[in-house]
Amino acid sequence: MNLRFLETFVWVARLKSFRLTAEKLFTTQASVSSRIAALEADLGVKLLLRDSRGVSLTPEGSKVLEYAERMLDTAKAMKQSLGGERAVVGRIRLGVMDTVIHTWMSALVAELTERYPQVEIELVADTSLNLRDQLQKGFLDVILQTDLLRQESIRSLDLARYPMGWIVATGSPHHRDYASLAELARERIITFSRNSRPHQEVFSLLQSAGSETPRLNCVNSVSAITRLLRDGFGIGALPPALVAAELARGELVLLTGLQPPPSLELVVSWQTGVELVDEVVGLCRQVLGRYAQDVGGQRIVLV
Repeated sequence: MNLRFLETFVWVARLKSFRLTAEKLFTTQASVSSRIAALEADLGVKLLLRDSRGVSLTPEGSKVLEYAERMLDTAKAMKQSLGGERAVVGRIRLGVMDTVIHTWMSALVAELTERYPQVEIELVADTSLNLRDQLQKGFLDVILQTDLLRQESIRSLDLARYPMGWIVATGSPHHRDYASLAELARERIITFSRNSRPHQEVFSLLQSAGSETPRLNCVNSVSAITRLLRDGFGIGALPPALVAAELARGELVLLTGLQPPPSLELVVSWQTGVELVDEVVGLCRQVLGRYAQDVGGQRIVLV
């Protein structure tokens, strides 16, 4: 029996909400629903009832909840028992770009904290350019950014691609059809910080489409970009994964019919010979794999 499905069921029962459970487990409501459906199919009974008042347990659900909580407690105790004699103590200096912060970073930190409770996580959020510089100078141990690094003491692994898109505020003057990228480029375009890889690729794409001086506005904060888009300031060139909630609520919309910007690459790079680094890199791949399974290929594509 899948323990992740049992954990999801337990949290839905406790919080009485699919939305709150999705936030708690760093996933989507659709993923929560599919896990519950799979668990009900496996057990052959209906566990939950959903109506206008919320979520409630069926009689069978109440019975299963007792067993599920015990199974999860047993699994947790087993992990703690196995790890007690070889508890890892130390510090990991982790650098991440803003895109990771706004997608699956919380799930990674939660997993690191649970697996290595005595390891201090020193987190730095910065642009990819600055993260690479800090890694090369030895100030960081692991970074999640956009470029493969080739250096004797540093290793890199290509992890995934974030599909990019043109995103606007619903009902704003920018929410219309565009005949070409050259026409789009006459509007204000909001993208990532100047000289970042996404900025350079968006600039090159619009220039190749016939716009000699595209109106690019460079912002290094996803939260700031999102606010500017919601306020109708311009057209965003960014991954839809970063504004999934706003797209789902209908506040923002993805323009169609135009060539999208090149996908945003996700690379993990790390200092060799640093304790615990290999384990952290492996955990990044596991957590990212679960995130990709939850959100689907329109949001992120594993390499």
